[in-house]
Amino acid sequence: MTPPEAPAAPPAPARPLLAGRAAVVTVYTAAMCMNGLDSTIVNPALFSIAEDFGRPVPAANAVETAFLVGLALGLPVAGWLGDRYGVKRVFLGALSAFTLASALCAAAPGLGALAAARAVQGVAGGLLTPVGMTLLFRAFAPHERAGLGRILIVPTALMPALGPPLGGFVTEHLSWHWLFLVNVPIGAAAVAIGLLGLRGADEPPAGRFDTTGFLLATPGLGLLTYALGFGPAHGWSSPGVALGGIAGLALLGAAVRHQLRTDEPLVDLRLLADRAFGAASWLALLTAAGLMGALFALPLLYQTALGASALDAGLSVFPEAIGLMAASQVVDRLLPRLGPRRLALPALLLAAAVLAALGYAENPWLVRALMFGVGLILGTAVLTVQIAGFADVPPPAMGRAMGLFTILRTLGGALGIAATAALIGAWPTDAGTTPYRLALLLTAALVAAATLLATRLPTDPPGPPPED
Repeated sequence: MTPPEAPAAPPAPARPLLAGRAAVVTVYTAAMCMNGLDSTIVNPALFSIAEDFGRPVPAANAVETAFLVGLALGLPVAGWLGDRYGVKRVFLGALSAFTLASALCAAAPGLGALAAARAVQGVAGGLLTPVGMTLLFRAFAPHERAGLGRILIVPTALMPALGPPLGGFVTEHLSWHWLFLVNVPIGAAAVAIGLLGLRGADEPPAGRFDTTGFLLATPGLGLLTYALGFGPAHGWSSPGVALGGIAGLALLGAAVRHQLRTDEPLVDLRLLADRAFGAASWLALLTAAGLMGALFALPLLYQTALGASALDAGLSVFPEAIGLMAASQVVDRLLPRLGPRRLALPALLLAAAVLAALGYAENPWLVRALMFGVGLILGTAVLTVQIAGFADVPPPAMGRAMGLFTILRTLGGALGIAATAALIGAWPTDAGTTPYRLALLLTAALVAAATLLATRLPTDPPGPPPED
């Protein structure tokens, strides 16, 4: 009888490819705080920006739309660029571009220049998010990431909600130019720390770049967003808006067809065929549209229709951040008991009702209580959906799946802002509160529509990870 072979010795732990874990956390957190803050900090200042440049408020929406569209354009190519040129180089390059674009925003002589600089900010921000997560995950072992996530919830959850009150305060007591100037010293310090504390890594093969997909999707998305963003100000029948919308839809349709047929797509849309992941991804688009649309419309309702200051308008939405952070505790306790479908469905319906009520609440404390409810209830649904959607995604596809999920979520935010701005801009300026309340009802309808997709989520709670 042949004696059993001795068990193979465990492989030696791989030498870390990135040095200075404190530097990784510092640089990543600084970059994500800047990125998350800038996605919402301009909302309360749009009224002041429009006044300074002598433009209507709907036209100033181009400042915010340009940032969100740029963000979406940077996301698809982030993974390929990181593999091709190195994570450290791409991350620090994007951070440098974001910082420089912030300075250009502060010095912009007109609305067009400001929107162009915001677009550059957005592209750089789109690269920062996925490349930064790769940087972070390489520095920390899997068993260390859960504790790290509790710390890094600050840039992802708190900063976007801190944007409106901080933007209102700075606009009221200084000027909107300081909303961008504050990024310059923070970004410069983060780049310096990254150059000194981060080390390059060996990258996997980058593969062939999907040039056709890039050339179809990029102008298609830009033209469609141009039509959505400028339709209210220029008129939906104006040649630029009408042709831009039609051409954008045609190019995006061709891009989707190409992505489904090519062997190495820029974005692997075939992942959406998975029942749970597909439902979670489209849910992310709808809920992001509802939330970002509400964060855009509510400050304008308080400033334009109710005469509130920029600071008061910003403070009205800040409790959403507190509710969002509390939602993580709710999910930890209820998801194992109820399962994804039974937790997400009622949460989405209740969140839609709260969003609809926001347009009719004029007492400041009632508005803050409702915004806390939005963060708590909608945050519970969003976290549940994300956990359920990625439960069955195999490890080799995790990076591509996360990239696609982030793209759809970002596009949802851009479309939500564009849709609410279009609805508000379609009404005359003396319409009072009506267009803003209808815009908030639209955000509620988007979240309510997501309940149809939630029925595709699994009923059983996610199981424990497999043992090694």
